[in-house]
Amino acid sequence: GLVIDGKTLSLIFQGGLQEKFLALARLCRSVLCCRSTPLQKSMVVRLVRRQLRVMTLAIGDGANDVSMIQAADVGIGISGQEGMQAVMASDFAISRFKHLKKLLLVHGHWCYARLAKMVIYFFYKNVSYVNLLFWYQFFCGFSGSTMIDYWQMIFFNLFFTSVPPILFGVLDKDVSAETLLGLPKLYKNGQ
Repeated sequence: GLVIDGKTLSLIFQGGLQEKFLALARLCRSVLCCRSTPLQKSMVVRLVRRQLRVMTLAIGDGANDVSMIQAADVGIGISGQEGMQAVMASDFAISRFKHLKKLLLVHGHWCYARLAKMVIYFFYKNVSYVNLLFWYQFFCGFSGSTMIDYWQMIFFNLFFTSVPPILFGVLDKDVSAETLLGLPKLYKNGQ
């Protein structure tokens, strides 16, 4: 691991040593920035996003972490004694740091699986709808008349587009939470 403080970060950013810092950070399994300013935290996140072209996740629990959370691709706020500023600026909120494992491994896997199936569902819905209108044009001699009344078209999209995804999103869990926590490698399959 690499532990780096705010004074060292300021030397890195002012001295143009970002490349060397990133080379060192890539060799470590974890990098911890302590005693750094909010600007330095967000600059580290931006540097990693820009240079390494990876998805970043930032976790914070106070107002001093807001800029870092907003600079990351995914921001997680921990509600606690330092206030709710980080939670209000984040994409996800957890009450304790120990809940991060369940958020990533369980809910992250379920989200991947649901999104993949929903993309296929929306392609199917749109292809079937367009094919219906296309084949109708053969029967009406390509006159441009509509097969479906305006209100029916609205209700078709409303019910066929909103109700099944809501039910699917609430009820679909391909693997139980206990299994996902016991086998963290299942998260990679979702990607």
